[in-house]
Amino acid sequence: MVLNPVRAAPTGVFEIARVFRAPKPLVWKAWSEADRLQQWWGPKGCTVNVARLEFRPGGFFHYTMQFRDGAPPMWGRFMYREIEASERLVWLNSFSNAGCGITRAPFDQTIPLEIQNTVTFEEHDGSTVVSLQAVPHGAPEEECKVFEAMFASMENGYGGTFTQLGDFLARV
Repeated sequence: MVLNPVRAAPTGVFEIARVFRAPKPLVWKAWSEADRLQQWWGPKGCTVNVARLEFRPGGFFHYTMQFRDGAPPMWGRFMYREIEASERLVWLNSFSNAGCGITRAPFDQTIPLEIQNTVTFEEHDGSTVVSLQAVPHGAPEEECKVFEAMFASMENGYGGTFTQLGDFLARV
């Protein structure tokens, strides 16, 4: 179920939240362990392979996304900025190369180079609310406008990713 935020998101901030019928420690493990992340992270219809997971501030989650259409894999990375165990994650997300260096999105050069994501976890009666906020990091105004124009697409993308997380949590 998608939750409507109690307040409107500030201009330029993408927000999405979901309730998962799983206890917070299990949901946290899904976000913090490589073998679990690769089973649900990413857009629907792609396979994620973890190249590296250093789950600590300053560490990286470096991965490939392989789509069924046979296109070459796309690399992505998180650079973790803050980790508050079972409560909050903050990371910079970007496309990358095989060496974990930042690259532009292969399909649109005007997308911000880095997006800061903040995810919080709240448990209520055995279920966990996961709330995500995303905002461009260090992007010029033109790229911020491109980011805002992508909100509907991001709703679908994160929505599909969160659906996969829900399916994964139901299996474990």
